Amino acid sequence: MTIEEARAQLDEYRVLIDEVDRRIVDLINERTRIVENIGRVKRHADLPVYEPKREEKVFANIAGHNRGPITPEAVKRIFERIIDEMRGIQRVRMISDGDK
Repeated sequence: MTIEEARAQLDEYRVLIDEVDRRIVDLINERTRIVENIGRVKRHADLPVYEPKREEKVFANIAGHNRGPITPEAVKRIFERIIDEMRGIQRVRMISDGDK
């Protein structure tokens, strides 16, 4: 394979990656909208944002769905970060809804 062929192939893969990244952002935003609704319900029911048992169920769900090549540990770390961000969004939503 020549350098030019390699660069052309890399460009094709990068276009695919860009498309996947946009789909991931769309899905994260979809998840965020749901999390905002959960935050509203928790606020009205005076429930805590942090629910460790629920988070363990999320991790079990994603681990059971993962078929690789990403490792279960890597998927868990990614979702830990997503959940942490979502928890922050819930807190903000609960505060802003309380001001209404």
